[in-house]
Parts: sequence; structure tokens; C-alpha cells
Amino acid sequence: MKRVYRLAGVCAFLLGGAAAAAAAPAQQVGTAKALLDKDFVCTTCHDASSPKKIFSIYQTRHGNRADARAPGCMDCHGPSDKHIKDPGTGTDVVFTAKSKHLSAADDRNASCLKCHDSKVLPRTNWMGSQHQARGVACSDCHNIHVPDQKVMSKATQAEVCFTCHKAQRVQTRRISSHPLAVTGLGTTAKMSCSDCHNPHGATGPTLLVKNTVNETCSTCHAEKRGPFLWEHAPVVDSCVNCHTPHGSANAPLLKTRVPWLCQDCHSGDHGNQVNSAANLLGGNVTTVNGQQQLGAAAPRAQTGARACLNCHVLVHGSNHPAGAKFQR
Repeated sequence: MKRVYRLAGVCAFLLGGAAAAAAAPAQQVGTAKALLDKDFVCTTCHDASSPKKIFSIYQTRHGNRADARAPGCMDCHGPSDKHIKDPGTGTDVVFTAKSKHLSAADDRNASCLKCHDSKVLPRTNWMGSQHQARGVACSDCHNIHVPDQKVMSKATQAEVCFTCHKAQRVQTRRISSHPLAVTGLGTTAKMSCSDCHNPHGATGPTLLVKNTVNETCSTCHAEKRGPFLWEHAPVVDSCVNCHTPHGSANAPLLKTRVPWLCQDCHSGDHGNQVNSAANLLGGNVTTVNGQQQLGAAAPRAQTGARACLNCHVLVHGSNHPAGAKFQR
């Protein structure tokens, strides 16, 4: 008898599940039709033949009417009663940058954040971030009406960022740079700006994805992370003491080439055993026998101690017991 009751219970469960599965598509169809009917007020004018590519939103996730979470036109732009009566006026919230009716950045962002809550990662630190404080709106970077958003693709994301960050655009065109896709140079995108920066806000400096520069760099350059038995002070402090991350005329991304980069700190006479690693009172110059500046020396003397990295090969740190001078 127990087996009969169990079998009856299983059948009832399966039948109930089948009924629910049959009801789910019908409910989705009803929801999709209701949303399309609601959009019809807008799509009567903004149809597929409209010069503005607004109708293409139905090719995106925001226009997926089979998904009940997808917003309708009025969910983002507002009821827009005035616009419906007089198309010459703007909608309640206007996102188009070239429109004379463009809404304030805070109003546009508020419309997006109704669904994309700022309390959910990766937008937790949006309020108070550099972009938010400087009046950057979501629609300045995102265009939800197109199937392929440039800012969401590694191959085209840098183009979007460079519309504001002009200096970084110039730097990425130098001979030594990170593998971003740069328009006109035919480079392959192996990384994007958002691999290092979180445009929606961060706890670290310059919108970095990690709390510090070194933490961000070591996500890829793990071999430079340490800790080491012998540590190099400027490396521990910040990678950007020696490297410029967006691009440099000196490989590998060095701010200036060796030995001048090293002499920013090591300005003593390399031949003097006492002061070879210290700053002399004479200032930031390299001397010959501690007597004259390098520029006044003979050509042969000028070539001495110029290729620091030939000997000090482990400048990021060494774990060798005899590696105090980063030579091994």
C-alpha cells in the first residue's frame, strides 16, 4: 500500500510539474504581448524605417520581450505624455547626446539605476566615483539600442574610453604599450581598459580594479609580486615609479631608459665602494672616481656603468641568499 501511495504522489508531482511547464510559456507570451502593446505607442513612429536606429533595441537584451525583466520604452524614458502629443518636445528622460533636450546626467543615471542597482557589484562604488562626480552618465559610454555595444567588447572598448581620455590614446600609440586594440594600427585586443580599471567606481586610486597599483599589476604579472627575500624599495612602493602603464617610448613601458631611470635614485659614483648605492652631496649625477661629472669625462669613461640591467637582472626582487644587489 505504501508503494501505491508513493507512486500516486510521484504521478501527481509530475503532472503538476507538466501543468506548470505548460502554463509558463503561456504566461511569458502574455507578458511579451503586453510589453509590445505598451511599446506600440512609441514604435508607431520609431519603427524599423526610422532614421534613428531605435527599433534595433529588439535585437538586444533590453528589448527581449520574452524576458519579463526587460524594460519597455517608458520604463527608461518615462511616460512622456508631452512627447506623445507633440513629437517636437523631448521625452521625460532624453539620453541622446546630440539632442537639444538632453537630460541631466543624474536624471539619466537614475533611470538606469532603477534596474542596475548601485548597491550591486560592480557598481557598489559608483556614487562618489570620479566618473559620477564629473557628470558622466551611463549613456555616455553605453548605447543600449544597438546589438553590439562598443564598450562591452575588448576589440572596441578603448575607442569609447579614448573619447574622453585623449592623453592615454596618445600613449597607447607608442612603441611599448599594453596589448589594447588601437584603431589604425591593426593591433589585436588581448586586454581592455576594464581589465585594470572599473569605470563604475573603485576603492583604489584612478578607478583601479584592486585597492593599489601593485595589486592590479600583479593580477597579470604574478612573478613580480613577491614577497622577496631582498626587496627593491620603489618596486614595493608602486610599479608606476618606474613604469608608465599606458605606453612609453622605452621598453618595457619604462618612464625613461636605463641608466637615467636608475640614476633618479642611485646618483652616487658607481666605482666608489662606500657611496655606490647612496646619494652623494653633489646631486643627481654620476661621477668618475668621485671627481668630475660624466659629461666632462672621456668617451671611454662615459660608457662605464651605463647598462645597469646587465648585472642587476632581478630589479623586482631576489630570493637568492647573495641577491642583496639584485644580481642573482
